Amino acid sequence: MDESGGSGQPRSGTDEATERDEGPQAPTGPAADTTRPGPARHDRPTGPTPTAPSEPEPQPDTSDEAQPGAAGDASNEPEAHAGSPNDPEAHTGSPDEPPADPGASDETLVTAAPRPTGTEPARTPARSAGVRGRPPRRGKEPGGGLLMGRPFGVPVYVAPSWFLVAALITWVFGGQLDRVLPELGAARYLVSLFFAVAFYASVLVHELAHTVAALRFKLPVRRIQLQFFGGVSEIEKETETPGREFVLAFVGPLLSLILSGLFYLAMQTVEAGTVPGVLLAGLMISNLIVAAFNLLPGLPLDGGRMLRAVVWKITGKPMSGTIAAAWVGRALAVSVLIGLPLLTQSGAIGDTPDDMGGMDTVTDALLAAILAAIIWTGAGNSLRMARLREHLPELRARSLTRRAVPVETNTPLSEALRRANAAGARALVVVDADGEPLSLVREAAIVGVPEHRRPWVAVSGLAQDLTDGMRVSAELAGEELLDVLRATPATEYLVVEESGEIYGVLSAADVERAFVKAMARPS
Repeated sequence: MDESGGSGQPRSGTDEATERDEGPQAPTGPAADTTRPGPARHDRPTGPTPTAPSEPEPQPDTSDEAQPGAAGDASNEPEAHAGSPNDPEAHTGSPDEPPADPGASDETLVTAAPRPTGTEPARTPARSAGVRGRPPRRGKEPGGGLLMGRPFGVPVYVAPSWFLVAALITWVFGGQLDRVLPELGAARYLVSLFFAVAFYASVLVHELAHTVAALRFKLPVRRIQLQFFGGVSEIEKETETPGREFVLAFVGPLLSLILSGLFYLAMQTVEAGTVPGVLLAGLMISNLIVAAFNLLPGLPLDGGRMLRAVVWKITGKPMSGTIAAAWVGRALAVSVLIGLPLLTQSGAIGDTPDDMGGMDTVTDALLAAILAAIIWTGAGNSLRMARLREHLPELRARSLTRRAVPVETNTPLSEALRRANAAGARALVVVDADGEPLSLVREAAIVGVPEHRRPWVAVSGLAQDLTDGMRVSAELAGEELLDVLRATPATEYLVVEESGEIYGVLSAADVERAFVKAMARPS
């Protein structure tokens, strides 16, 4: 399944098949995947197994001590910011942009002194070439198990859990071979292992179908992972139209159906009751089950994404499609939990009731519970990620940026803080003699300097050098903003206008707080 929901479904950045993103977390060094709508994941069990009107001028704080800086310390961990006093109330931009979180903390390091309405600190030219529109730079490899190759440039990983399911398939299929081909003896387990590998190769084809479709629609694919209950294609963007959504979801089951047909045709060329015949029959049936299961109309399965596309097309609202498909998915989970054991007990599928033992009943119930849990969890994750994506436009670099003042490298910290307080700024940008920004003074570093030592400490010793990735456009918002932050994890970023002027400093902690606040509001 790909990350869109099943064994062979492209996962949409919004549907995590598992609850690994257990809660909104904005990137403290935009490294946190959780703040981003996850790759569009088609996570389902594969087969039998899954832009801004002016706003009121911000009212400055008036605390006793002024200390600018960016939130947090050098650490990129969100926990490092949890208790740090950060208030994105001031920025070098025009006063009509409000702070993102005016009620952040009384203990903010830099107090915004009152200033005449309509005035603002002088801006300093900054090189912003390449800031806006630069594609996010890919970090290190996503990982996720044993790297098997890069078809179409997308890494394919085999998760450790695959080896467990491969052993299970080998054992179960081996028992069936013992009844059909008893003459094989212990060699039946080698045949069963071959079947397990061939079956997951079919699952990989299912996932590659989602991947090729996503790449055709210019949607980035992070990776493909083969795991316990199938495959996952992690597609990092949502499709822009319901038609593309439908196609992206349908190609996986379609390929599984085609494979099933090919295996059926191959069966006609071999003798029944032989090893090739049994293997081809098993692969035909398993691919047919994978296709049928993934076509069930509930998230996170491929059929659920198809249903979402249909409702989206009818209502014109992607969220309506997600809600409908997610609730159908939950109903499917309950149906699987109750119906699968009943069907096996009645003999409608599997062995006849007389041939079933107590262990078979327990195994069927356990399998049903696992499948139901995967579907229920995937449906819930789809709803949460859709809600996250709905609130992402509220995250705007311009409104979250703190006002900043430029200081030269040899300026004493005490003098820099005095200037910041007088200007109503909450951040310091170290510049050279020409006014070119060199680095950002870290808030955490300021906190560590005792007040009596500040007249003798130069700001340059407390600053973090600027890299290209730490310059962001004031026009960025939503997912595009998070993408840029993730590409270069840091605690503070220099925000610049399109003209190249310094707009202010963006703290990762401020983004985190705004994100959590937005997620707390009902849809």
